[in-house]
Amino acid sequence: MLKTILVPINPAGWPFIAIFAVAANLMWWADTWFGLVGVVLTLWCVYFFRDPERVTPTREGLVISPADGVVQLVDVAVPPAELDMGDEERNRVCVFMNVFNVHVNRVPIAGIIRRISYRPGKFLNASLDKASVHNERESYRLETDSGHDIAFVQIAGLVARRIICQVEEGQPVEAGQRFGLIRFGSRVDVYLPKGVKPLVVVGQSMIAGESIIADMKSKEKMREGRKS
Repeated sequence: MLKTILVPINPAGWPFIAIFAVAANLMWWADTWFGLVGVVLTLWCVYFFRDPERVTPTREGLVISPADGVVQLVDVAVPPAELDMGDEERNRVCVFMNVFNVHVNRVPIAGIIRRISYRPGKFLNASLDKASVHNERESYRLETDSGHDIAFVQIAGLVARRIICQVEEGQPVEAGQRFGLIRFGSRVDVYLPKGVKPLVVVGQSMIAGESIIADMKSKEKMREGRKS
């Protein structure tokens, strides 16, 4: 249990934790009950910015979930126009993160970051399909070691107001490597290489850097979910 709580904090979180702590102190001086609320919020802020280590499958061809959360949508869609990946639809997997999920995002497959594009936008509920079009987003185009291209997109949500990118164009990256985070509640979309089918279903829980969402070498058909 302690291992899930006492984990490293992402450096991007410390300024916010400090702000919450100062506010909690001021609230405590004003009123004890307000102070207790401030302490709870500060502890939540610490929990939000946790950055646990992950064990990433390394077999060639595996596409790993870039985010913790739940698969919100599995469909076909055209990658963001700013990535210049053409207008052909691809299989897409959307992972929604609520405010209690780890928000550090990880690279889904090894390769080279060929393009990064930021686009300002609205802050609609990230669980809505139209959020992928209208919301603030940071889009990434990656060329895999085998020459395929894949896109993944950080989408700001209803509460989120800042997307943090921690990689650069032309940078080689490994599967499971941290590439950024989103504050506070959002989603990440993955546009798979052409012909690659997702191996996840709507409602399935994902662990960033560990859960497999597709296998580029598999000929398996798309899966169907069943509640149990």
